[in-house]
Amino acid sequence: MDPFADLLASLARSSESPGTVDARLDPQRESRKGVPEVIYAPGKTAELVGRLVAALLERTGRAIVSRPAPELHAALRSRYEKTHLLTGGWSLGIQDTARPAPRTGGRVGIMTAGSSDIPFAQEALIVAEQMGCVTKEIYDVGVAGLHRLFPPLRGLLEEGVDAIVVAAGMDGALPSVVTGLVNVPVIGLPTSTGYGAGGAGIASLLTMLQSCSPGLAVVNIDNGVGAGSMAALIANKAAEARRASSP
Repeated sequence: MDPFADLLASLARSSESPGTVDARLDPQRESRKGVPEVIYAPGKTAELVGRLVAALLERTGRAIVSRPAPELHAALRSRYEKTHLLTGGWSLGIQDTARPAPRTGGRVGIMTAGSSDIPFAQEALIVAEQMGCVTKEIYDVGVAGLHRLFPPLRGLLEEGVDAIVVAAGMDGALPSVVTGLVNVPVIGLPTSTGYGAGGAGIASLLTMLQSCSPGLAVVNIDNGVGAGSMAALIANKAAEARRASSP
């Protein structure tokens, strides 16, 4: 059998996806690579985002909208809150309750250094949950009060998480600390919270990239979608391996 047959068929279906010349959705992305299509709202009109959300819900039963403006966010919530399950804060997950995302058995931990990092972490959480993972959140356990970290981190490990997303701004030190304490992959999510270069996320990005703790991967500044996708891919592969090894 041609190993590329499924891929070519998926690409052919994607070329027929809903959309106009201004946007072409890829609803087959999840079946092709395990990561769902995400609508990045900045730069798009509210009308275009609305059309794309409706098209995705029709085709897949769910949609992820990354960082809609407050007015658009409110309009989407008003449109779907009575008929769909809504998740997230800054970014928004919209789920048809009659077509829930299948559970994979993957387990993802979500951590933040501070409360200001929560919106970025929640974007990662939405993506991981839409990819079928169970998530567990731990917020505000940064290095300024390191004693806060250990009890909840121990709880994550006891629950058997497969990967951990750690969001941090300022000096971005928390992902390196966590990576030095755990035996699962950690995805560092630098955020644009803090002062000066720290507020732009540059300081936290460079700190994470310079980490001496092995097992830390780093995504771009504020890239919750990338962090959630990577963590969920790892977790879903781990869950697949567990199923294969079980009697």
